[in-house]
Amino acid sequence: MARMTDEEADALDELWTHTTPEIDTGKPGFLTRQGFTMVSLDPVTATYLQAKAAVSHRSLSEIIGELVRRELVAGT
Repeated sequence: MARMTDEEADALDELWTHTTPEIDTGKPGFLTRQGFTMVSLDPVTATYLQAKAAVSHRSLSEIIGELVRRELVAGT
């Protein structure tokens, strides 16, 4: 995953400092339409997933999807 440059971080900070995000516009936003769900992970799980992604050259979504499908097949 690429890191932000200092200039990009400053621009993003400036944007969020001076922009009020819209809440509840009455219609689903981009992330909702794309099926995006924010998940908070503990540090051990995050490190494991990132290491597995780096070794296998797959995205975190692919790895998590595989783990979930494996659990579904196992019936747990």
